[in-house]
Amino acid sequence: MVDKKISVIGLGLIGGSIVKALRERLNVSDITAIDNNVESLNQALKEGYISRGFSKLNKYIFDSDIIFICTPVKVTITYLDALKNNVKDGCIITDTSSTKGEIVNYINSMEKPPCFIGGHPMTGAEKTGFTSSYGHLFENAYYILSHTKSSTENTMETLYKIIEGLGAIPLKLNAQIHDKITATISHAPHVIASALVNLVKDSDLEEKMQILAAGGFKDITRIASSSPQMWENIVLSNKEKIQKIIFDFIETLQSFIEYIDNNDSKNIYNFFESAKLYRDSFSNNRKGLIQPSNELVVDVIDKPGIIGEIATLLGQNGINIKNINVSNSREFEQGCLRITLPDSYSVDASFSLLTSIGYKVFKI
Repeated sequence: MVDKKISVIGLGLIGGSIVKALRERLNVSDITAIDNNVESLNQALKEGYISRGFSKLNKYIFDSDIIFICTPVKVTITYLDALKNNVKDGCIITDTSSTKGEIVNYINSMEKPPCFIGGHPMTGAEKTGFTSSYGHLFENAYYILSHTKSSTENTMETLYKIIEGLGAIPLKLNAQIHDKITATISHAPHVIASALVNLVKDSDLEEKMQILAAGGFKDITRIASSSPQMWENIVLSNKEKIQKIIFDFIETLQSFIEYIDNNDSKNIYNFFESAKLYRDSFSNNRKGLIQPSNELVVDVIDKPGIIGEIATLLGQNGINIKNINVSNSREFEQGCLRITLPDSYSVDASFSLLTSIGYKVFKI
């Protein structure tokens, strides 16, 4: 990998994290970046993560051994059009888009497409842009790779090893299966979370719901704060599968309404029990498409100085706090002091530290 010429198009959160991981973990020395944001390019150059940066495609990109396109689906297709007759033989092109079917179908429709492998790192962060990127973003995260008619087992194996080198867990998936899975576990849930928020907004005639909508409601709708522009792009590129999942969800709700109408205690209980058992089986050691909240709740007495006491304790042990506050609306929630941390490492470290000195702490 040290001698590979790698280009990254799009120096946002994902592209920025890729160049950082390539430098820090794989010691890649020749990295070219393309981005419209001059500040991002200058910062990446200043910090030594890229060798050169440009706003347009050029000979350095065309001479790459591997090209990561880290842009929305429609923009990725535009870049593929510009690259297809210009890259050198043996160059592997891959993307990082949240949907795979549209791009893979586009490649497969070409008479002589460049070598392309669909890619999707199943991770992210609340904030976007190069300034929010970091080299360990992909650690323990699944990274989907999808074959196309122009990829081979050898090129797939090459990219597979690079993805492992980034710290991720590569997983080969057919593009259509990938899009069905992401529609079910990510895309439709984002639609549903936004629908719940809009339901409350439209019902909040006395403006009391917004005040009380904390605790559990804020947690289950957190993903509704995601970028509208990004989600418009995702929904339109995977619309058939998202529609199917939403119709299935409506049927589930209609069945539950029947349970209520019939006072069907058994099925109401089974509805909640089956959901609990299945959710409790999820792994806590893997990153997923929807980012964890990275929050802890501490059961403390609300007394003067308690926030400063815990903040000082965490700070003295090198743990950075993004936010800390007393939760006033905490139905179905234990504890009252809510601490927001930057990542899962900080959550685990804070949990161990606070519990070791006697605090009652809960991971959200």
